[in-house]
Amino acid sequence: MDSRSTAEQVRAAYTQGARATIVALVVSAFLAVLKIGAGIVGDSYALVADGVESVLDIFSGLLVLGGLRASAAEPTRAYPYGRGKAEPLAALVVATVLLLAAVGIAAGAIHEIVSPQEAPAPFTLIVLVIVLIAKEGTYRWLLVRGRAAGSRAIEVDAWHHRADALTSFAAFIGISMALVGGERWVRADDWAALVACAVIAWNGVRLFRGGLREVLDVAAPGEVHDRVRAIAAACEGVVGVDEIRVRRSGLVYLVDIHVEVAGEISVRDGHSLGHHVKDRLLGSELPILDVLVHVEPYGGS
Repeated sequence: MDSRSTAEQVRAAYTQGARATIVALVVSAFLAVLKIGAGIVGDSYALVADGVESVLDIFSGLLVLGGLRASAAEPTRAYPYGRGKAEPLAALVVATVLLLAAVGIAAGAIHEIVSPQEAPAPFTLIVLVIVLIAKEGTYRWLLVRGRAAGSRAIEVDAWHHRADALTSFAAFIGISMALVGGERWVRADDWAALVACAVIAWNGVRLFRGGLREVLDVAAPGEVHDRVRAIAAACEGVVGVDEIRVRRSGLVYLVDIHVEVAGEISVRDGHSLGHHVKDRLLGSELPILDVLVHVEPYGGS
């Protein structure tokens, strides 16, 4: 069991998450310049499209960083439940930008398909290999640290980088076909850009759905509910646990729980028992910000 307070857990999660996000931002900035520059010089629209998504990676990373910072802020009189919703709100903004970018890139790719063009330069394949290695490494780096920090926003950003790796792979296939197939396959690069747009759009929809679910207070995972129930049921004087509601708010959880106690105990004892349950949950390894305990008589209506 983690003996640290929730505030300490949140600060540690923010520090770890912020460091990982900054590393990813630096990688995305380097790759964006590399891909867009190589795409323009090497006459590869797919590579330019891939570079645009890396620019969006920078934007999304900044939003994640801002969301993390807001989520880590302690509750105030104006925000008694903290500002954890900043994380899913950031995800919604990133998803919207991704969807708009997918439409814009698709329009450009279609224009290139119907226009005369030359085959991409061979060196663009080397650039894409570098990009694939860097993006897959960034994905794994962020995913591990996002899970360790308990940050959904970082995990979502990690999958964003995985999607970028997939679009780079699509561009690699398209450029290879254009180079090997000659003039007949010269437009394969632009068709690959359309595939990249499909991946971007899918990723945008997935991000939007995930952020929206959290904004609408979707229930926490079943294992979290089970752990809350087990902690409450282990408290002396608790006869049963009737109802549990747990929702995520950024880096922390908010818990509503109904516990059953012997009906003949006094109001004072019931009140004391409710505080005991709350203290046990706040002191657990779960990053719980607040607990509302409702005490019910065992066997009552």
